[in-house]
Amino acid sequence: MQSLQATELLFAGVPLLIIAYTFSAGRLIILLRRTRWIMLSLLIIYAYATPGLAVWQSLAQFSPTHEGIIDGLLQLCRLAIALAGLAILLGLLSQQQFIGGLYTLGYPLRYIGLSRDRIAVRLALTMHYAESVILDTSSNWRSSIEHMLAPAEMKHNEVEIHSVPFKVLDGFWLLIVCVLLVWL
Repeated sequence: MQSLQATELLFAGVPLLIIAYTFSAGRLIILLRRTRWIMLSLLIIYAYATPGLAVWQSLAQFSPTHEGIIDGLLQLCRLAIALAGLAILLGLLSQQQFIGGLYTLGYPLRYIGLSRDRIAVRLALTMHYAESVILDTSSNWRSSIEHMLAPAEMKHNEVEIHSVPFKVLDGFWLLIVCVLLVWL
């Protein structure tokens, strides 16, 4: 999606957004709502940092540019589409299935010296701690920040990775998806 321009992004992204909204609307809305400040920051950075024609000529260098706004909106669309894909994955798979799938797909990483076990465990722990922060419903933002910055309690967590054997049919579907991605 990152290499697609506006027209191609529209044709590839809109169906993905519709599918995500159909299958997991709640999760998609939550993901979009939680990233709203990142999206706004991204738009402002692109609008003011990209050279081009000023939107308001009277403000000269203090005005956002047309090109920056267009590039910023394009990046926002890409981010929204990536979040739609994540919403579909998280809606269809449990956390254990998601991590197990990444663990299985990470098999080739061992050829370049990376440990898929460590990556999967770190991802599982990150998702666990992120979920606990997300579920923190304190209304005082200062206490939320203090809670996030406090040292983590030392617990001995165990992480189980449920790995499903890679089958021939899985390889077939993976090959089809890769061919489609290369073709797009």
